[in-house]
Amino acid sequence: MEIRASRSTCLAIALALLAGCGEEATEMPSEILTQDPQLARALNDPLMIDPDLAWRSEANAVIAYRDGHPLPLIEAREDSAARAREEARLELLENGQIPAPSPAISQASDATFADLVTADQMVEAAGARTDCIARMNSDLEWSTRMPATSSIMPHGMVQQAAGVDEGTCVVRVVRYLTPVGIEDALEYHWAKVERARFDLTRYARPAAQLHGERRDQKVIFEFREGPGGMTAVDVVHWRK
Repeated sequence: MEIRASRSTCLAIALALLAGCGEEATEMPSEILTQDPQLARALNDPLMIDPDLAWRSEANAVIAYRDGHPLPLIEAREDSAARAREEARLELLENGQIPAPSPAISQASDATFADLVTADQMVEAAGARTDCIARMNSDLEWSTRMPATSSIMPHGMVQQAAGVDEGTCVVRVVRYLTPVGIEDALEYHWAKVERARFDLTRYARPAAQLHGERRDQKVIFEFREGPGGMTAVDVVHWRK
């Protein structure tokens, strides 16, 4: 009887410990927000995005939601903005003095992305390679395969990405959020594109934009207010 009692006691204790472990596991917080596109892919792979690169996937709302979506999951904070600005500044200083953007021209841009919801529409609006649209696919990995000229800012949070790299079809489309202001984001991308010897044009209407062009490539950036005080940045980069 004593042996049976001790076995029963041990079993009860073991079950209690297992139950305790289970409760602890279920109570562990899962508040994981990523600002790294590669980490985002690891945490959310496979990414459930519609084939036409629709703005939202509820299964991955932490990294993909449309501008103006109520109660955004991420809000810009001054400390995160300061970190992003400093890392961007240090990155640019590695290649010397940071060039200042030229003033915007008075003419309005023919392209605007603010109301567009698919990568196809963005490619068309940019005047890019529409013959490559059918071969494009959506995947966060494309944001890590941007040319250095148009790579996203440090601490940028990728919403969506699409692209193709087959034969003469080389297109990248990325939408991301950054905690820095519009002017800071514009200055970062201006410096990188100018250093790559693109001819640059800056627009203020209908939105803040940079258009860069050289013999074999074109790139367009659009900057506007995003959700939660963030800055939304759209990038379309293609080979002619």
